[in-house]
Order: sequence, then structure tokens, then C-alpha cells
Amino acid sequence: MAKYKSEIIEDKKVWEDFVLSHNPGTFLQSWDWGEVNIRDGAKIFRFGFYKDLKLIGICLIIKESAKRGPHLIVPAGPIIDWSDLNVVNLFVKTVKALAKHEHCWFIRVRPEIVSNIDNKKLFKSLGFVSAPMHLHAENTWILNIDRPEDQILSGMRKTTRYLVKKGEKSGLTIEKTISPNVARMLFELQKETAKRHKFVGFPEDLFRNEIEIFGKDNNAQVFICKKGNETLAMAIIIFYGNTAYYHFSGSITGHNEIPFSYFLQWQIIQEAKKRGVKFYNFWGIAPNNDPSHRFAGVTMFKTGFGGERIDWLHAHDLPIVPRYWLTYTFESMRKILRKL
Repeated sequence: MAKYKSEIIEDKKVWEDFVLSHNPGTFLQSWDWGEVNIRDGAKIFRFGFYKDLKLIGICLIIKESAKRGPHLIVPAGPIIDWSDLNVVNLFVKTVKALAKHEHCWFIRVRPEIVSNIDNKKLFKSLGFVSAPMHLHAENTWILNIDRPEDQILSGMRKTTRYLVKKGEKSGLTIEKTISPNVARMLFELQKETAKRHKFVGFPEDLFRNEIEIFGKDNNAQVFICKKGNETLAMAIIIFYGNTAYYHFSGSITGHNEIPFSYFLQWQIIQEAKKRGVKFYNFWGIAPNNDPSHRFAGVTMFKTGFGGERIDWLHAHDLPIVPRYWLTYTFESMRKILRKL
């Protein structure tokens, strides 16, 4: 009978080799994402799952010491064979034991598996409940860029293609950098963006740490779109495995006559192609086609470039102590108030 076990992995190469050999090999389970969270003050755990001494799965776990209740999160993971119930059960056993040891109220998991009835049933059978809040981008838009540029352009919405071409003639320029010193500028731009689209932005230190840590491994680049000396938009792009991720961004309010956002996206796509990347992940979009959704405009913009929607399984929580339901009630109310 096969022997399954879990243990901590401390070798970056072992970790990265495994993640990058699997599809999807998301950066949210990368070694560097763990380092970003450590820099942000979080406690992390890197578990490997073994079958007869062979590594068959990994799981980056992050401890969140939130006021609404300490908990563990597993972003876009674990990376395992979900059809192997032995390793699935080993994962659940491992995170439950860790949560109890760390005095956590619950475990929040958002795996990189598609949202369908079978996967929802699987998580329910494991004791999970649907989380009141999302975890990272669950509804995403992905474009295949592993083809000639003219084919990518022809797959765009007519208006998008026109605005991309117009942007190329608008005197716009792009600067690329991996200097963490631009984090302050991005932070200020995102504040404007958050105000326009009514969402809560991210801290400057997160931008700084992500640029520095992923940049050291040549897995990040900041794109700065300018008109003369004025910065109009910025974006942190993560290059990981066969995918480029449009992770954090911000843009100025106004200048609607200049299609700088379209120009920026096209420059990012061209850079990703130069790097041999096959897919461009535009990151989050609205969960439905409701024109009144607060991300409806962003969704219209992203989908105009062509591609397809991928809906990952919604975040699920594994309650550890009864106090979890206090968190559940609080987050459910906050979701209603924020119209999420």
C-alpha cells in the first residue's frame, strides 16, 4: 500500500521545479509569493505532499492575523491531483492540524480548479462551506497570445482594435522598470482608480515588495504609460511559467480623449510575446454580465481584447472553531454593504 505524508519544503528549487511543471502553475503558489507575504509580516508554511517519497503536491499556506478572526489562507492552491482522494485527504488533515496549532478559527481555500458542480460537491464532502468573500481573482479573463500579432488584433472587438491603433499614434510612451521606488507613484494612481471604481486599494508596501522580490528573479516588470512628462497609467506585470498576469494597476482620472489604457495593454502583450509567454491573464472581471455591476466597465474593457472567461472555484472555508461563524456573519454583512 502506498504511503502518503506531508512535510515542510525548504528548498526553493525543489518547490519551483514542481510548481512550474504543472498547469496551471500559478504565481500565487510560487516561492516568491511566499517571500512577498513574509516581507509583509505574515507567517507562511510551505508543505510538500509525498507518495512513497515522491513529491506529488505542494501547498503554500499563509496565516492571516485579522481582527475578524485569525485564519489560514491557501491562494490558488494546493497544487495536487484532485482526483487522488488520498492526497486530497492528506491536504485537509495537514491544514486542519496546522490551523489548530496556530490557534486559527478557520481555513480559507481558493483552489485553481474550475467552478463546476463536481468540485463544489467535493469541497462540501470535505466539510467546507462556501466563503462569504472571494480570495484573489476568481473570475478571470485570459487571452492566448501564442500566435501572430495580426491574429490577436483581428480577435479584438472592433472598437478595441481601433483604440489600440489610435493609441499608437497619440504620442504615448512606455517606460519599463523593476525599481521598487515607483511603488509610491503606483499607490497614488491606484487611489484614483479605487475611487472611480469603488473598491478598496492595496498598500504601497505590497507593491514595493512584489516589484523587488519578483523583479530579482526577472518575473516582474512595471509598465509606466506617459504622455510627455505626465504619467497616465502604471501596471505591475508578473511573468510566471507560461502566463503574464496583469496584477496591480492604477490610472489617472481624465484624459478620456487619449486611449492610453488600450495602448498600455497592447505594449504589455507585445512584451509578453517577446518573453515567449503563451497566455495573458487580465486578472479579475465581474462574476456575471450584469451591466450594473461595479466592475462591468472594467470587464467590458478587458474582454474587448479577445480571449475567454475562466471561473475558478469560489473560495471555501473550513471552520475549525465555532467562533468562525462570527467571521462568517461579519463578512456576509460587509459584502452586502460594499455591494460585492
